Amino acid sequence: MLDVRPVGYVIGLLLMALGASMALPLIADIIEGNGHWPVFVESGLITILVGMCISLATANAVRDRLSLQQTFLLTTAVWLMLPVFAALPLMIGASDLSYTDAFFEAMSGLTTTGSTVITGLDDLPAGILLWRGLLQWFGGIGVIVVAMVFLPELRVGGMQIFRSEAFDTMGKVLPRAAQISSTISSIYLGITVLCALAYGAAGMGMFDAIVHAMTTVSTGGFANYDASFATFQGPTEYIATVFMLASALPFVLYVQLVNGSGRPILSNSQVRAFLGTAATLVMTVAGALILFDDFSVEQAIREALFNIASILTGTGYASVDYMQWGGFIIAIFFFSGLIGGCAGSTTCSVKIFRYQILFAAVKAQIRRVHSPHGIFRARYDGVAVSEDVLSSVMAFFVLFVVTLGVFSVALAMTGLDLVTSVSGAATAVANIGPGLGDIIGPAGTFASLSDTAKWLLAAAMLIGRLELMVVYVLFTRRFWTA
Repeated sequence: MLDVRPVGYVIGLLLMALGASMALPLIADIIEGNGHWPVFVESGLITILVGMCISLATANAVRDRLSLQQTFLLTTAVWLMLPVFAALPLMIGASDLSYTDAFFEAMSGLTTTGSTVITGLDDLPAGILLWRGLLQWFGGIGVIVVAMVFLPELRVGGMQIFRSEAFDTMGKVLPRAAQISSTISSIYLGITVLCALAYGAAGMGMFDAIVHAMTTVSTGGFANYDASFATFQGPTEYIATVFMLASALPFVLYVQLVNGSGRPILSNSQVRAFLGTAATLVMTVAGALILFDDFSVEQAIREALFNIASILTGTGYASVDYMQWGGFIIAIFFFSGLIGGCAGSTTCSVKIFRYQILFAAVKAQIRRVHSPHGIFRARYDGVAVSEDVLSSVMAFFVLFVVTLGVFSVALAMTGLDLVTSVSGAATAVANIGPGLGDIIGPAGTFASLSDTAKWLLAAAMLIGRLELMVVYVLFTRRFWTA
């Protein structure tokens, strides 16, 4: 019988931390003088009290390490429970959302998806805007910990290939998470501060600079304005691009760099493949804008650079309505969102290393066809890929496609058109942000969708953020009876 008490204890502690963090938007509302601060007092007290009750009720089962089953359950339960309470300020606050909409917004924030149901962002109190930014910032650092600690340990989606790059406390999941979290927190915070300072130097106000820095470094994409990043033009787009791309690189490389060890970042094959892919996509889109849309060279490069970086990293900012750029460029944006950044970063989607392994496996198979008696192995970063990594990556691709298809059909059954259904499923499973079309495209929101569609999308965000198999394994009978 699976003992869920250690899982409940950790969740209780995290809920108390979430409730305590509501003091920050509370202070922002007090400073602004809008009278909205009691919302965060009420929400914070409810969240802290519930978390405290859960922790006290399960404290007698605390242990130094979690079993494999408990780790799977904890990884999913954290991302499921936190939005339940993170939605409270959004529901009872000035945004005037139903609980369905508030939960959707909170799940979108914590999974760093960036899809929104809120209109009238320009007029919302500072506390709500800051809370949205904080949710994405918390989600970003949480994703790094999951990618560096839990997923390699759980042998999910080929992530076990990165086990040797992290820390050497295998098997002790919680101590290892605490160690890695403390190591990367200063780096994550430092990059966020640098981003905020750069935004400020480019002309953003202090509050906008702080919130947008949090949603940039987390590659989340929540903005303080309905027009998203179209509110800011010129230098701020270049700054955002730099920090989106920087946040898409493996944070373990930053840890090694700070510690004075490890090879240069640009010598990493995953980093080179990611930056090379980004450069190719940017040149293609910029060239199309110059040839077919009469953009100036600088404008074409700037808009292509910013929007490709935003979609490729899953940030989801939009500086223009690129739905007006024609079918060829729209197709590029759609497939760019299904690529993603590097493993161990704040980004989402498939991740570039899985495509590298897939192409290496195809290349090895082609060579076997030409030379049946030869021995050919798929290689990643100069090292032969083990069979368990290869099978895990292939299983991930199959599950990703199947998941995308199932959610597309489910959304279509709620009455949505084909473009909205497919792009909505893709943007949720890949945690990108905006979809395609007039409804959920870069100039729209998810507000008009039915409650059923919103719950489906929220579930897809959770499944996609946790690399599919972490969630799916919970629905197997063997998991609960092992």
